[in-house]
Amino acid sequence: MMDHAFLNSFFHVSLSYMDIAVLVFASFLGSLVTASLGVGGGAFLIIVMAEFLAPVVLIPVHGLVQMASNAGRAWLTRSSVDWDLVKAFLLGGVLASLLGSFGLHLVPETVIQWCIAVFILYSCWGKVPEVGLSASFSGRVGGGFVTTLATLFAGATGPLVASWLRTKSMDRFYYTANFSTCMTLQHMLKIMVFSFAGFSFAQWFGLLFLMVISGFIGTKVGLKVLGKLPEKQMKLLFKCILTLLAGRLIYRLLVA
Repeated sequence: MMDHAFLNSFFHVSLSYMDIAVLVFASFLGSLVTASLGVGGGAFLIIVMAEFLAPVVLIPVHGLVQMASNAGRAWLTRSSVDWDLVKAFLLGGVLASLLGSFGLHLVPETVIQWCIAVFILYSCWGKVPEVGLSASFSGRVGGGFVTTLATLFAGATGPLVASWLRTKSMDRFYYTANFSTCMTLQHMLKIMVFSFAGFSFAQWFGLLFLMVISGFIGTKVGLKVLGKLPEKQMKLLFKCILTLLAGRLIYRLLVA
C-alpha cells in the first residue's frame, strides 16, 4: 500500500514500476546509441515510449528527455562546437516554432502516431542522403526550419538533422558536438511550443528526472565506446529492432 502511495506521489502518472523501469532503461540505451553510433537513439526512445504514453504526452516528454541527453553530450564535446553553424540553425528553428505553434492543435493524435511509425521506418530503410547543407548560411537556416517543424509532429527527427549536417569528410567529434548542440536547441524550442499550448510537465517530474539521469549516464558510456564498436553490424541490428517496434505501433493503429 505504501509502495503505491509513494509511486503516485512521486510520479503522478498511471504507470507501473515495470513500465517506469522500461522507460528509464530505454533512455539509457537510446543515449548510449546516439553517443556511440551518431544517431538513432531518439527514434528508439520515442517508439518505446509510444507503447506507454499517448501522443499528446509522448512528444513533449520525449523532447525534454532528449534535450537533457543531447545537452549532456553537447557539454562533454563543447570544445568542438561551431557556434556560427548553431546560431543559424537556431534562427530557422525559431521561425518553424512560431509557425508550428499555431497548427499544433489541428493535428489528430492518430496522425501523429502514424507520422512517428512511418518516419522511423523510412529513416531505417529509406534513402537518407548526406546532403551536407550546413556549409552555407541559407542551408543552415533552412535545415533548422524544416527539421524543427517536423519534430513537432514526428518527434525523433535526428536522422533528418544528421542528413543536413553530416558530410563524408566530417570529423566524428565535430559532428557529435554540433549534432548534439543543434538537437538540444531544437528540443528546447519544442518544449516551449508545447508549454505555450498548455502541456504541464510538472506531473511528469518523477519519470523525467529518472530518464534524464539514466540518459546522461548512457551518454557518458556511449562516448567512452565511440569508435570502438562494430558500427556497421550495430546499426543493422538497431534498424531491425526499430522496425519491429514501429511495426508493432502500426499494428496497434490498424486494429484500434
